[in-house]
Amino acid sequence: MGYSAISGNALPAWIAKDAGIFEKNGLDVQLVYFTGGTTAVMALISADTPFAYLAGPAVVNSVLAGSDATVIAGGITSFNYYLLSRSDIKTPEQLRGGIVAISRFGSASDVVARYALSKIGLVPEKDVTIVQIGGTTARVDAVLTGRAHATVLDPLPSIIAQKRGMNLLADLPKLGLVYQQMAPVTTKKYIREHPDVVRRYVKAQIEAVHRIYTDKEASIRALTRFFGGRVERDVLEKTREDLLSESVLPRKQYPSVEGLRTILATEFKGRAAKPEDFFDASFVRELDQSGFRKKRRIRLWITVHIFPSLISDSTSFHWSGYPRTCGPLGTWASKPYRPTIT
Repeated sequence: MGYSAISGNALPAWIAKDAGIFEKNGLDVQLVYFTGGTTAVMALISADTPFAYLAGPAVVNSVLAGSDATVIAGGITSFNYYLLSRSDIKTPEQLRGGIVAISRFGSASDVVARYALSKIGLVPEKDVTIVQIGGTTARVDAVLTGRAHATVLDPLPSIIAQKRGMNLLADLPKLGLVYQQMAPVTTKKYIREHPDVVRRYVKAQIEAVHRIYTDKEASIRALTRFFGGRVERDVLEKTREDLLSESVLPRKQYPSVEGLRTILATEFKGRAAKPEDFFDASFVRELDQSGFRKKRRIRLWITVHIFPSLISDSTSFHWSGYPRTCGPLGTWASKPYRPTIT
């Protein structure tokens, strides 16, 4: 499986590998990092990697160019980005007349920056100047050295940037833009030839999302492994927390029709296409209609009440929406133990 971003947005794939979820579903998955989305798409189309974790615009662009790539699960369905400014700019009004750094025109960072600016009352190219700077590190350096006044960053670098004194001007997930940012992708040919493998992969994806919501330590372990162990724990915790929202990481994992519509309206204007051309929700729908998530809740209830000794000392569940940790038999919390997995 290919992926092209060292970002918290890739956590579903990382935790599926690190926590043995792929293996549990009979999949021998090797994660292959590509330095760009274009390369990852090429590897997918050439069948070098049967699956990939890709940005929505990369999939749309590939399909419009004639490929049979298709999104098979929801992944990240909102702009999980943040608009940050240098330390002396604390309000949107103070950004007026300034420079906002993006990677390149037409990129996700460009779309994010323009949307964020409009939401905080600034008109791109009129109230602020948008300039191409390059990758994340280059943009952060540009702001910190005064060559730019603000930039947009995804969760991990945004947390680190704030530690270095940059100010948060706009929290994109809270602004309500639905966007198919990252998602598991395969090809229609692979679906025809290997439907059972695709079904097991989608099942692993849904289980991985469930694990992110319910198992903090497993999430931290996966982030630590794939970030290379160089990131402080509080940053890793915040990276996970930023994903814990239905608008960002939906539990049911249906591909986002509205998110793909946003991509077509903002980055592929005038192209004859509709959102349904870019996804196959049949596997997610099949699992949803089979009661897959409900069966998980029943199995958990039986394990806790009938075989409590199988629960480890640090297994995390939820009581009516409130996180708790259950210990060995006889050390349950005083309130009735009713785990709710959602």
